[in-house]
Amino acid sequence: MASDPIPGTMRAIDPAETGGADVLQVVERPVPQPGPGEVLIRVHAAGVNRPDVLQRMGLYPMPPGAPTILGLEAAGEVVALGEGVQDVRVGDAVTALVPGGAYADYCVAPAATCLPVPPGMRFAEAAGLPETWFTVWSNLVDQGGVKQGDHVLVHGGTSGIGTTAIDLGSLLGFRVIVTCGTDGKCGAARDLGAFASINYLDGDFAPKVLELTGGHGVEVVLDMVGADYFPRNLACLAVGGRHVSIAFQRGARAELDLSMLMRKRLILTGSMLRPRPVADKAAIAAQLRSRVWPAFADGRLVPHLDRSFPLEEAAAAHRHMESGAHVGKIVLTLSPSAG
Repeated sequence: MASDPIPGTMRAIDPAETGGADVLQVVERPVPQPGPGEVLIRVHAAGVNRPDVLQRMGLYPMPPGAPTILGLEAAGEVVALGEGVQDVRVGDAVTALVPGGAYADYCVAPAATCLPVPPGMRFAEAAGLPETWFTVWSNLVDQGGVKQGDHVLVHGGTSGIGTTAIDLGSLLGFRVIVTCGTDGKCGAARDLGAFASINYLDGDFAPKVLELTGGHGVEVVLDMVGADYFPRNLACLAVGGRHVSIAFQRGARAELDLSMLMRKRLILTGSMLRPRPVADKAAIAAQLRSRVWPAFADGRLVPHLDRSFPLEEAAAAHRHMESGAHVGKIVLTLSPSAG
């Protein structure tokens, strides 16, 4: 599979400046070399995520040492190993969470964050798994302590995060209520297995969440919106509920009603995935490998690929994400075999 020689240079999306989608142009860059504990992947497909858009706009600072080339997840073939790598072999088909660099023909990944491409899955489908599954697992299971029978509120129900949360709910036995911006997306979320969906343009979602839960409220809110959603999220929470913040698309500042926090004994938490140490991500990868990946192998879970674009059309892929029209993941393809 990986018999072709590794070239010295490669195609990549490495914008010289921040700005609109038009800054995403294919350039030539040196092929990176894997360090200790790392592997080099010949990339067949790369996932497109909201942090990529924010980084392009200059609104998402990179962790120290991260590649300036965009892209946080890649699927492809391992073509070289760094020192000390034992659990991944040259020729393995993997999908990997990376700190950057996935929008390129080759990228370096920590071996510990590589997961096998599930049997029968295309590279384009596998490329859209790591970022959302690492994020949803770590925030709902590890941070939120979700358990069977719980109700969970997730905003952006047809985004990559939303569809992954719905799938995790189906797998672990908790009920996911989502908000979406159109009736069509609400229907799509229910078709994917959401317990209920609410069009947030039809008024305040909080009373509807309480009605759907018989006045009890949800045990966990997974929030990507922030700002004015925050007090409404707290109103949705049950006594002892957990509010988990993973983004703040409408602003990082919010007003907190301390009396509600105290009366309902709420827990407020959150996390960012990209800056976390490799050891943390490795622990999440181990959980996904044992508890989620078998469900992809036996067909209980399927990937949700909205649309793929060739690397040369990265700008169009970003515009598609910014339009909010997608249901599931958007990916870039870098080889004919990706799709």
